[in-house]
Amino acid sequence: MAELRKFSFDTEFDAGGGVAFQAPRPKRAYTPEEVEEIRAQAFAEGQQAGLSSAAAEQARALAMISAACGQALPKLAELAHEHRVGSATLALACGRAIADAALERFPRAPLDAALDALAREIDSAPRLVVGASPQMAQGLQEALESAAQRIGYSGAVQVRTDMGQGACAFTLDFGDGSAAYDPELAAQRVTDALAAALAAEGLHAEPLIPGSGA
Repeated sequence: MAELRKFSFDTEFDAGGGVAFQAPRPKRAYTPEEVEEIRAQAFAEGQQAGLSSAAAEQARALAMISAACGQALPKLAELAHEHRVGSATLALACGRAIADAALERFPRAPLDAALDALAREIDSAPRLVVGASPQMAQGLQEALESAAQRIGYSGAVQVRTDMGQGACAFTLDFGDGSAAYDPELAAQRVTDALAAALAAEGLHAEPLIPGSGA
């Protein structure tokens, strides 16, 4: 008995029973050239698939990096602002310590500087009244007369003791105008101005590293 072949649906018959279509049979043998061509095609398809997968992974990684940066940048700006505030506070404290030491060693230096700056204003005043603390007032009359000669002031110089003045604070009254200096108030004004500048600057300051943009 002849061996029966299992019917497959890769063949179509026409009305007369003839074969209308038959799918191509898979090849059982290939030439070396065909093998090489198939290998090259498979390699190209695999390479393309690998590149597509790598591009997709790269896109996902970049999206994750962008999201992380979006979360980190506000915190970095906050930390940078805290660093600026801390640095400014430290610089202010150092400046205050230096100023205090300088005033302790040269308590009359601000008064001499004020007289030099106001030389033209007090030149025509008939009298110059200086108010100072008891500590500063000691020996101040002679020093002021010497300073008056230095700046060419020929009017009368009078020293008044003011119990309410700080150690190195003083007031100048020359009739048409007046001036005052108090190291404590001056330091407080600097502190207030610095605090206002930092508050106005907020988190939108210039980069800590010029040109970094961060």
